[in-house]
Amino acid sequence: MSYRVVEWSTGTVGRHAIAGIDARDDLELVGVWVSNPEKVGKDAGELAGLGRELGVTATDDKAALLALKPDCIVHTAMTDDRIFDAIEDLISFLEAGINVVSSGPVLLQYPIGVVPDELVDRIRRAGEQGGASLHVNGIDPGFANDVLPLAMTSLSQRIDQVRCSEIADYSTYYQPVVMSEIFGFGKPVEETPMLFQPGVLSLAWGSVVRQIAAGLDLTLDEPLVEKFERIPAEEDLDILSCHIAKGTAAAVRFEVAGTVDGVPRVVLEHVTRTHPEQKPDWPKPTRGDGCYRIDITGEPMMTVEFNHHGEHGDHNVSGMIVTAMRLVNSVHAVVEAKPGLVTAVDLPLVTGRGLCASHP
Repeated sequence: MSYRVVEWSTGTVGRHAIAGIDARDDLELVGVWVSNPEKVGKDAGELAGLGRELGVTATDDKAALLALKPDCIVHTAMTDDRIFDAIEDLISFLEAGINVVSSGPVLLQYPIGVVPDELVDRIRRAGEQGGASLHVNGIDPGFANDVLPLAMTSLSQRIDQVRCSEIADYSTYYQPVVMSEIFGFGKPVEETPMLFQPGVLSLAWGSVVRQIAAGLDLTLDEPLVEKFERIPAEEDLDILSCHIAKGTAAAVRFEVAGTVDGVPRVVLEHVTRTHPEQKPDWPKPTRGDGCYRIDITGEPMMTVEFNHHGEHGDHNVSGMIVTAMRLVNSVHAVVEAKPGLVTAVDLPLVTGRGLCASHP
């Protein structure tokens, strides 16, 4: 069965989502939403950089797109700086009877214990009333720290700790707001940016810790434990998103831990550099400029390191592709799921079915 899809946003993730939708014979792109007035009226193929037209023009008219009554919206709009406004958008899609796969807000990956119960109930009711489902995922939070680690635990005899790490050089990552205002790169080290205000790390990545804990039937201590360390640049750096002056924040290592009786059992860790030679004593990928690593301590001891890079680009390019494709490839499963809020553990195995046949 083919499903009709609207792509919501054509930024760093959305452009790859358009390419992914076009690559699947069982999905039909019927509409594209853009926030930039300069993109209105442009063909989706142009916005995605495909070098050909798809016959679908972009619009900023939300009502017109909802009136198309698509089976699903692939929502990849920036949400980090407008979390609750974005949630209202998602609820409005559900109320209109439209299924949604979304890259954010990431706290909805597994919102139980992360956001107020009243908000979770409201999202569920909207889905049930509209007969539609919402699934928030991607790569991180997403596949790299929900499906992958939970699948690995199926091999365990005893589990002492599950640690999910992202270890990456963000110098070629283009998200100025995220890099400057949220992470605080290029800002004075003595200033605490948004991400490292008390409770924000647990809001952003607590969903990862809580979903793994739920999958392992763990009751965590409250609150989750947050740690971070930031270091200054040893020299001026110009990265894709911003300028980092010598002495300003240039790298960070943080973690969010779920403990049981004070013992860390589920840990989400990020090691984020803006130059590969920063902090050589911090964890580094065994190959390439970035990886996701799963370490399961127990019996047996297990480690999986997941590397990716673009065919014609680096790991930050492919990071946008895998985020987009985790959503696009989940459309069928989400449309066919029970209405409401669905997490990774609620879905059947999601694969890239049909994509080999479409390769030239």
